[in-house]
Amino acid sequence: MIKADLLLKNANVITLDGPDVQAVAILGDRIAALEEVPAHQVIDLDGATVTPGFHDAHNHMSWYGLSLSEVDVKVTSLEALYAAIANAPEGEWIIASGYDQNKCGGHPTRDGLDRAAQGRKVLVKHTSGHMCVVNSPVLQELGISEHAIDVDGGLVVVDADGRPTGLLQEQAQQLVNPLILPYPVDTLVDAIDRAGQRYLREGITSCVEAGIGGGWIGKSPVELEAYHRAREQGKLHVRVELMVAADVLHPVTELGLGLDLGIRTGFGDDWLSIGPVKVFSDGSLIGHTAAMCHDFSDTPGERGYLQGDPDALTATILAAHKAGWRVATHAIGDAAIDLVLDAYESAGDPTRRHRIEHFGVARPDQVARARDLGVIPVPQGRFANEIGDGMLRALGPERARWAYRQRSLLDARIVVPGSSDRPVVTGAPLLGMHDMVNQQTASGVPFNPSEAITGLEALRAFTYGSAYASKQEHRKGTVTVGKLADLVVLSDSPATVEPGRIKDIEVLRTMVGGMFR
Repeated sequence: MIKADLLLKNANVITLDGPDVQAVAILGDRIAALEEVPAHQVIDLDGATVTPGFHDAHNHMSWYGLSLSEVDVKVTSLEALYAAIANAPEGEWIIASGYDQNKCGGHPTRDGLDRAAQGRKVLVKHTSGHMCVVNSPVLQELGISEHAIDVDGGLVVVDADGRPTGLLQEQAQQLVNPLILPYPVDTLVDAIDRAGQRYLREGITSCVEAGIGGGWIGKSPVELEAYHRAREQGKLHVRVELMVAADVLHPVTELGLGLDLGIRTGFGDDWLSIGPVKVFSDGSLIGHTAAMCHDFSDTPGERGYLQGDPDALTATILAAHKAGWRVATHAIGDAAIDLVLDAYESAGDPTRRHRIEHFGVARPDQVARARDLGVIPVPQGRFANEIGDGMLRALGPERARWAYRQRSLLDARIVVPGSSDRPVVTGAPLLGMHDMVNQQTASGVPFNPSEAITGLEALRAFTYGSAYASKQEHRKGTVTVGKLADLVVLSDSPATVEPGRIKDIEVLRTMVGGMFR
């Protein structure tokens, strides 16, 4: 008999594919047995919990890694934000990230940033990623210091006198890109390295990078090279599936929209692969740029907007589908969700598992349509806590019941993935699970309690559910013989611990491909 390389015993192994067991054996990078067998190395886990490794179905890895070296403006007042800008390290640019106008009392302004920065260029990124604020030197370099310009799918915000305030929404952010992009590849490699190390400490073994290569979400036209280089240098610590921004697709002979050489969804291996094409249909709920069917509760007369002509957005989705891509379309407002569901219905292939990223404000009829069309909604449970208060104000009590559904999706027999949208919010999966179960905002207000799920269901979302959303459930997501040996060792079980203590569970060790890392 061939010995296993490693045996983990005396454990509470939650397989999510049958009964719990007490041991798991590893051979190479695969699970070899779910019982005690001879092994070259044996580790007694002293009753600790073992689950499949956590899989974040929607995050922004390079963006997050970059944010770790930027000025942190996740603050609770504009005074604190301006102070952080004033105390920023030396350099021509001050780049800051993480502000939320709902928490700091409003958007910063060009004039306030001018006073704080004293002549330096400033770029302050909103926590949602869907808007930013720049100061006067930047606006002057862009040629829009005194008068705004029209931007398709975006907005240069102005004051009552028509003077730009510095706030750039959605596609208007791309005006700044020529001044700061592309990031050097080695800078992105270091960002991927920093992010991956943090992910391992949180039990993450794989993730989906939700947009590379172009648009306002991309950091470099050769962003894929950064991931390749990180892997070659031993700096890619977790498995990554890359969404390609739709902006970089172009006609490729008879294939339709694609990348050169016909590269599309499915190219790569278990460590690094090309996933769906990423399409943006609308914006942010807390930023009031999501496309809604009704006015925002706290800003009557505003309904957000689409990030392009509806027919053009639909054509992009259908062309990508025809070329063989899975499609992942960002849609938060119910008006945007309608457009995307219509496009997917026209595509006519429920087996493709096209996705709607966020599925933020979904009416009951839209839940049913998603089920019938085989569409995978990808909500973010952590939003309930960190940005839930702002979402409740934007929606009002009636429509808040449609926000970031989970229970309704499960009841409709839709497989729900777990994801964070990091760095929009803190990305630790156990925090996400906690909020999926407890449904409470940062101020202690109930968010959407009718959509609460159990600890076991939340765990399943961040493991099997996310693997399913990537069409990878045959390789990972459960502790099953033959699947990848991607595991996490926990101090307690999310399935049985008291719901209010899920966030307190510790990640003891993380295994990727049969190796503790």
